[in-house]
Amino acid sequence: MKLTSYTNYALRSLQLAALKSPDLVRVDDVAVIHNLSRPHITKIVHELGKAGYLETVRGRGGGFRLARNPDEIIVGDVVRITEGPLDVVECFNPEKNTCPLMGICILSRKMQEATAAFMAVLDDLTIADISANRGQLMDRIAPLELPRG
Repeated sequence: MKLTSYTNYALRSLQLAALKSPDLVRVDDVAVIHNLSRPHITKIVHELGKAGYLETVRGRGGGFRLARNPDEIIVGDVVRITEGPLDVVECFNPEKNTCPLMGICILSRKMQEATAAFMAVLDDLTIADISANRGQLMDRIAPLELPRG
């Protein structure tokens, strides 16, 4: 199972917002800390804002913060929003399937079970959980941050 970098950085953006709460996080902070392009993070923050996970503040001194408590944001839900359907193999999607073994294949059933187990772990994980070791995370992030101006 492999998630896209888009999902990874969506989760990292939420994690950073939890670490900095209640302060605003700047898009530039996320871009610098994770060595990403600003437009990429802007797109992620916009999508997370539309989904109700982030509150965005425009203009000078703007940024984003969590729109919900971090213990209410389920990692599995964020993955579903950013990844869409997790069609690990072609036969997961009946509209695109060309496999003649559809419906009788043990491998397909086991892949579905594995995907469900993977998502069950993520459904049991919150942004609060991935931000719980705040001190260690902040120590690692601090040297990478841009100075506030």
